Amino acid sequence: MVERTTTSHGVNGRVVVAERPDDIRNVVLVGHSGSGKTTLVDALAVAAGAVPRAGRVEDGTSLSDYDDIEQRQHRSVQLSVVPMGWERVKVNLLDTPGYADFVGELRAGLRAADAALFILSAAAGVEGVSGATLALWEECASVGMPRAIVVTHLDTARADFEDLTATCAQILGGGRSESMLPLHLPVYGPKSADGHRPVTGLIELLTQHVYDYATGERVEMPASAEQREQMAEARNRLIEGIIAESEDETLMDRYIGGEEIDLATLIADLEQAVARGSFHPVLIAAPPPEGARQGLGTVEILDLITRGFPTPAEHPVSATGSGGKPAELACDPDAPLAAEVIRTASDPYVGRLSLVRVFSGTLHADDTVHVCGHGAGDNGDHDADERVGGVSAPFGKQQRPLPQAIAGDIVCVSKLSHAETGDTLSTKDYPLLIEPWSMPDPLLPVAIKAHGKADEDKLSQGLSRLVAEDPTVRLEQNPDTHQLVLWCLGEAHREVALERLRSRFGVQVDVVDHEVALRETFATQASGRGRHVKQSGGHGQFAVCEIDVAPLPEGSGIEFVDKVVGGVVPRQFIPSVEKGVRAQALRGVASGYPLVDVRVTLFDGKAHSVDSSDAAFQTAGGLALREAAATARISVLEPIAEVLVVVSDAYVGPVLGDLSSRRGRVLGTEPVGLGRTAIRSEVPELELSRYAVDLRSLAHGDASFTRAYARHEPMPQQLADNLRAKSGGRG
Repeated sequence: MVERTTTSHGVNGRVVVAERPDDIRNVVLVGHSGSGKTTLVDALAVAAGAVPRAGRVEDGTSLSDYDDIEQRQHRSVQLSVVPMGWERVKVNLLDTPGYADFVGELRAGLRAADAALFILSAAAGVEGVSGATLALWEECASVGMPRAIVVTHLDTARADFEDLTATCAQILGGGRSESMLPLHLPVYGPKSADGHRPVTGLIELLTQHVYDYATGERVEMPASAEQREQMAEARNRLIEGIIAESEDETLMDRYIGGEEIDLATLIADLEQAVARGSFHPVLIAAPPPEGARQGLGTVEILDLITRGFPTPAEHPVSATGSGGKPAELACDPDAPLAAEVIRTASDPYVGRLSLVRVFSGTLHADDTVHVCGHGAGDNGDHDADERVGGVSAPFGKQQRPLPQAIAGDIVCVSKLSHAETGDTLSTKDYPLLIEPWSMPDPLLPVAIKAHGKADEDKLSQGLSRLVAEDPTVRLEQNPDTHQLVLWCLGEAHREVALERLRSRFGVQVDVVDHEVALRETFATQASGRGRHVKQSGGHGQFAVCEIDVAPLPEGSGIEFVDKVVGGVVPRQFIPSVEKGVRAQALRGVASGYPLVDVRVTLFDGKAHSVDSSDAAFQTAGGLALREAAATARISVLEPIAEVLVVVSDAYVGPVLGDLSSRRGRVLGTEPVGLGRTAIRSEVPELELSRYAVDLRSLAHGDASFTRAYARHEPMPQQLADNLRAKSGGRG
């Protein structure tokens, strides 16, 4: 690893450049909102000498929360990368949002990283180790990603380090306490009058050193008798845990036999077990005092990252080559290029920026690359050759130019107009496609319309760019309601999407009530007579038709039957009657919703040799259908969704009660492991518009659901009458 001096937007800075993949560590920070991820990133950057002081989200000086939207909302809403150097290793820290609405950014961070730090706030207590945290932990486990836990906010009144560590071992470690143990114990300062207990230092269990951080510098202190006693028991448990997860089968026998295992062997086994993903150390962190250089535990975390976490070469990724043949990517700078766009964004200085993880080969500035993907934005499915603009290292608001990026690194690339999030960049002669990561289905509908004429002209392009940058936003032009609908993950996600439309793409939109595709049908048979006769001088209008209407099974649509005899309706006007009937059915006959599943039979009518016309019989057909509806019982049909809720066992009862209150029919429940239950039900879509928000509140974020259209069925009469009253009989 080397450092180069560069200038970006008038700001001088040191760029950390890795010369080999073995000199890179890509680590994603995950955790619930407010756990302290962003603060920790800044503290680690200060400790590593990347910046002289920690920044703040509020004034835009934080290295990872610098976006205007993040400053206004006082929380992370997007993935950011902060590179720094430690012990001749380049460390790329990926800071992810903790709020559930931005899980797409978190998934992108998991794809780009090779290891994860789970940040848990002691202020949240054991409640912070929620089902959502467990689900994310299991997701990392499924791909063998090494993980460590960092506990923050230990100086709060309700903080209990031992209790939180035990809870982590029980929930995240599956009860295997030997696989999840602290490397350090906190040292507390004197308790203040308000009960505040500042954490001033650490007891390092393996080396048996005590470090004081009270001054903002890591200073070794002699251990007191009380600390030595506290250290002994915890150290023995740690050594036993490391040995249990070690591949050296003779090590436990030696330890049980009373042999003193040397420190170098213990540290080597610890680092191997962490990199293998079988041991998950628990660490402690706190930001440095104002103006200080080292926050509590920052040196220890950086040491673990550089020594215990795997290199990019230990994280293989598969791709598909020409002809659909699988290709294993080698993390080698000399291999063919294979990189993936982790996220895309717009920068006011350089335009479109793509955050890219290079898995194989070397990406140079001004290279021509092959872009391949299955995007949902401007380009749809695409394969195109495109010239790369500049390659740069992201660092807060700055982009620090780089000549190239080798395999294993994460960089920003400018001017890729075709590339979207999840796309693959490869060489022209050897095109590849890396399968994109899975994204959650957005389930909160937001109906929008352009605020004014100027916005209407820019709306299509702005929405396309929004969807290309954020794959968790889905755009729908509803063919039934004719509404433009953005599907989002939650209310916070909705607000950010609308703010991005306004501030980045210059499009102001108004949110309108989301409409559900309701329909009407005849519940009983009826007859109707349509008479359209006008004579106001000149050519008149004359058409009379008589019809019978009968209900049909679901899905039959509109069936038109001609039973006219004797030529009372001339043959050339029978299609006109059908056209008028179908046009009126589309407009509705009672509440203004489309009419479906009926058979309309034309059996009689009258015509005039001069005044009858196509337009007259179209009008008569519509009038006949409306008259038939006036004497029949009309049912309003509402869409029914199949809903599958997966929820923690603790919230099954409240979720079942809530589904019943939404007129839902529960079809069954079944356990799905990890203390969770799947609930299958059918729920009217009218009751699901805010279910993504309400379910999160009901289950404290510990539930998820999917929905799929099942069918339309009659709405309860009282609700249908209320809808008709509101609509005023729009048909």
